[in-house]
Amino acid sequence: MAKPIQAHSLCKSYGEEKLLAVDNLSFTVEEGEIFGLIGPDGAGKTSIFRMLTTLLLPDSGHATVGGFDIIKDYRSIRKIVGYMPGRFSLYQDLSVEENLNFFATIFNTTIKENYHLIKDIYEQIEPFKKRRAGKLSGGMKQKLALCCALIHQPTILFLDEPTTGVDPVSRKELWEMLKRLKAKGITILVSTPYMDEANLCDRIALMQHGKILSIDSPENISEAYPDPLFKVKGGKMSTLLKTLVEFEETKSAYAFGDTVHLTLQESTFAEQRVNDYLGQQGIQLSDIRRVQPSIEDCFIQLLKN
Repeated sequence: MAKPIQAHSLCKSYGEEKLLAVDNLSFTVEEGEIFGLIGPDGAGKTSIFRMLTTLLLPDSGHATVGGFDIIKDYRSIRKIVGYMPGRFSLYQDLSVEENLNFFATIFNTTIKENYHLIKDIYEQIEPFKKRRAGKLSGGMKQKLALCCALIHQPTILFLDEPTTGVDPVSRKELWEMLKRLKAKGITILVSTPYMDEANLCDRIALMQHGKILSIDSPENISEAYPDPLFKVKGGKMSTLLKTLVEFEETKSAYAFGDTVHLTLQESTFAEQRVNDYLGQQGIQLSDIRRVQPSIEDCFIQLLKN
């Protein structure tokens, strides 16, 4: 049985200069999982989404969605996928209710027929159903866009940076919705620049410059971090970072919030050696402890390779 999404050696470039946006990229998405493309702006996430949803032709490589070829079978793919682009693309002058009815009509269905799919989401925006979409808050716009993407009962859902520009509460609510959709058997491909959202996915692909740096479950990627990682705090942040970068035993050191994340050439007695060194430099250490690497730590480490 074909995987819901299979991409093989996809490439895409733009302009006369052939700026490479997607570079020989391959991955698969399993049935009923939440798969995340994680990376900053310019990593190639949106280009991948547009190719897989048949809005953009690849320069080379091939892919299937729901067993259908993205070039030859584009009409079949469009019937089985729901797509929520990164930029709000619904009709701003239509009301919530009018937008939803419009998209249901396009797919020859009705809100009533598939209401069970959107009920949990739509109930949150129903009090505003007569309001124009352009007048909704960021979080409400995302919920409306998700309803419109689901109204024709897709089996595969594409969400391109669905939480960008929305408040933390709306971000949390949207991920809770995705878990409920997954429980209904919908396969979800989601992209995000927020590293903390990686842990909400079943599997992730860390991306940069159109390439996949690593692909696995968030837990496995964190466990594969090659060195003991220490969190260091003390004195003025800029001075602490500069001093640790200059430490001859330092392997890597970078700012992480109000602390420095540090790896050493040799981790034995690391706390004591760092404490002694900073003391010699006149810096009072307030805290040093070993920490579990986050996805952001793993991403930074992979960029150095």
